[in-house]
Amino acid sequence: MEFARRVVKALEVPHTQEEGASGRMQFVSSDDLLPVPLEQRTWTAFSYVAFVTSCYFFDRWMVTSSLVVLGMSWWQAWLSICIGYSVITPFIILMARPGAVFHITFPVVNRASFGIFGSLWCVFNRAAMACIWYGVQTSIGGTCVLVMLRAIWPSVNDIPNSMPLSSGTNTRDFMCFIIFWIISLPFIWPPVHTIRHFFTFKTIITPIACVIFMIWCIVKAKGAGPIIHQPGTLHGSELAWNMISGAGICISSLITLTTNSPDFGSRAKYPSAPTYSQLLSIPFSYGAICLLGVIVSSSSQTLYGEAIWSPVDLLGKFLDDDPSPAARFGVWFIAASFIVAQLPAYLMLHTLLIFRANISANSVSAGCDLTALFPRFINIRRGGYISAIIGLVMCPWNLMSSSNRFTSYISGYSVFLSSIAGVMAADYYFVRKGHYNVADLYVTRKGSWYWYNYGFNPRAYTAYIAGIIINVTGFAGDTGTPVPTAAAHIFDLSFFTGFGVSAIAYYVLNRIFPPPGAADKFEEIDVSGYEERMTSSDEDTNSKDDNIEKESSSAV
Repeated sequence: MEFARRVVKALEVPHTQEEGASGRMQFVSSDDLLPVPLEQRTWTAFSYVAFVTSCYFFDRWMVTSSLVVLGMSWWQAWLSICIGYSVITPFIILMARPGAVFHITFPVVNRASFGIFGSLWCVFNRAAMACIWYGVQTSIGGTCVLVMLRAIWPSVNDIPNSMPLSSGTNTRDFMCFIIFWIISLPFIWPPVHTIRHFFTFKTIITPIACVIFMIWCIVKAKGAGPIIHQPGTLHGSELAWNMISGAGICISSLITLTTNSPDFGSRAKYPSAPTYSQLLSIPFSYGAICLLGVIVSSSSQTLYGEAIWSPVDLLGKFLDDDPSPAARFGVWFIAASFIVAQLPAYLMLHTLLIFRANISANSVSAGCDLTALFPRFINIRRGGYISAIIGLVMCPWNLMSSSNRFTSYISGYSVFLSSIAGVMAADYYFVRKGHYNVADLYVTRKGSWYWYNYGFNPRAYTAYIAGIIINVTGFAGDTGTPVPTAAAHIFDLSFFTGFGVSAIAYYVLNRIFPPPGAADKFEEIDVSGYEERMTSSDEDTNSKDDNIEKESSSAV
């Protein structure tokens, strides 16, 4: 028994700010869940520009393809995409606000609406999504590694396969997957507040590589290609609904970033840092990447007789043409830049980045979420490595073997996350109106603001379920089941229907059954004075240390 206790003690993460806390308190609190210390609030407005610019690179590059295939012209598809990203941007900023003001992450912000223990289900959903995305983005990173290695050693492409067909992959691709997976591991180690410089580096190197790639394709094809001149085949209401659906795809792809935006907002040097920087950079940068994708893919149709929407696949084609040493170096440089683009993204889907960037969004997000699930034993760093292990053992190449399967999975998760976001936004802006009791976010006693009913808020779960139900029929249609046209159109707007219904239902329920801390006037304030108490405590500790030093010096 004594040995077991020693093992448990060894597995516990340090709780320096909660020294001597009871086991019950350690279940809801840890250093990584407490408000971010002042010295770690280092993200400026430029940090957020660099972050969003380097996120979701491959997703954005290829998203236009699905809309062009549907029958839109390139400019109709691009307009739909720009509208989608412009519409979701304010929601990302609004959701980040509690984190930027109170410097707390998504799992803690979620406690304010769902309850201390009720938040665990939401956190689990977000953690599962981050782990899945980590595996998917690592799989994409593996394809970049393959192209880069082929540019150096063409014989890599001829590695014999020794893996069974049932594995869903082959020896060559699995080797490249493992290489990228290993490369990503060191990037999980640095604290979240220190990785902003990596985003800056990505923001510089990735656009340079993309522009070089675009110019190379245009020169090679002796023009921009036929897609630029191809007219759309959709008209009237059919075109309108397909454009709405296209905008919805963009919105759904960013719902994870929207939900966990407090994770990155918590590192803000000042509350407005994530606001105007993201308001302009998200639509502009994502729209620019999509435009590059259109031009490059249009050129590829001239070169190879088909539009190749994946930049990695197109680079691979360049290596099939018996390239010169200079061309091989160009492919190597662009592929290496794409690998960098994958890494910085998820160093955000945290607690929270390929970019989605793998290290940012996914490992950080997963790290934050897993910390909230098991704060006694997991910190953000350990959570990031756990997400990396899950991303490996889930065999993500099987999930990506069918685009319909993967798209349906992402759409389904978007329904769940939009309902969670709707409840959180309504709680902060319309029920509590910026009033938080930060100290009560870390206690499990009856009478605290967020205890509700044994740690669960039934109002939040009622609203959450309502936001899901309205999209259930449309989601069934997305998986291939025949459904009414109206239900399909509702699902095209699944973010707004899920977010809106859950937010309205939550607000109405709280008007009928007001919770502790409901406010009449909007004012962003911590009624517990938590940060002031912590600052005062640190000053007292430093003062005592100074006095001890002086006494020691006098004695000498």
